[in-house]
Amino acid sequence: MMLRILSRMAGFLAACAATLALAQGYPGKPITMIVPFAAGGPTDTIARMLAERMSRSLGQTIVVENVAGAGGTIANNKVMHSPPDGYTVAIGHVGTHVLAPAVQGLQVDYVNDFEPVGMVAANAQIIVSNPSVPAKTLKELIDYVKKNPGAVSYGTGGPGTPSHVMAVDFGTRAAPLNIVHYKGSGPALQDVIAGHVNLTFDQAATALNQVKAGRVRAYAVTAKTRLASAPDIPTVDEAGLPGFYMSIWHALWVPKGTPRDVVMKLNGAAREALADPAIKKRLQEIGQDIPPPDQQTPEALRAHHKAETDKWWPIIRTAGIKAN
Repeated sequence: MMLRILSRMAGFLAACAATLALAQGYPGKPITMIVPFAAGGPTDTIARMLAERMSRSLGQTIVVENVAGAGGTIANNKVMHSPPDGYTVAIGHVGTHVLAPAVQGLQVDYVNDFEPVGMVAANAQIIVSNPSVPAKTLKELIDYVKKNPGAVSYGTGGPGTPSHVMAVDFGTRAAPLNIVHYKGSGPALQDVIAGHVNLTFDQAATALNQVKAGRVRAYAVTAKTRLASAPDIPTVDEAGLPGFYMSIWHALWVPKGTPRDVVMKLNGAAREALADPAIKKRLQEIGQDIPPPDQQTPEALRAHHKAETDKWWPIIRTAGIKAN
């Protein structure tokens, strides 16, 4: 019995020593950051600017690898099954880590199946329409949709995407929309501009240019505060649809079981990147808001991730939203 106890203690101490050695020597080789989409999109852009700046802090190269497909779940599966040593990092957003597993009916728990590193950026949505829509304010738009049931068309980025889930939520809060799916939010916005569909909810990063050019009308920002880059657009709370929030927030994760010291080294490097004036400027230029310092911690990310899952999963299940 005593030999068994001593053997277990020795194994535990050996594991602790290995973990400590890993943390102290980390990083000793290049790190891979997995992007769940093809190169060139917003997530890939954010990943590459973070990877370059974090590399300087960590003293090792961070290689960006694009693993596209299945709404990000292929990339997530790869990260989940990678060694928990800090050399594989995931970047993702509300679509990949909250909505995708729900609309695909996956038996996963992304909140607890990863170690959170920290939130890095957020991009609110803007409710926009073709200028020909007679409603000038959000309250008028809601009344217009109610008076024309099933006639007001709405373009989404595809089944199960944030814009689709938001349309369903809008329908339960205000009035149902005639939902039209596109292969991406870009084509949906272009058809709003062309007048083929009446409205859409799109990321501020892409919608604002069209708003400023007068090609679409903006009704509200789906956030608690107004955008610094567009202070004249009211929030949904101010415009008449309280609590209708959706942000395409981006964050970093590592495999479950990654040592705490390693997680905090990555978190520290991410924080340094977000505090860099050059990175701040570049993120702002693509419409991204940097979360305040108290929201950049691993604990804050886990809490936010859980809150978003608790909010959106019941909406997705009740509506029966599924990916094609």
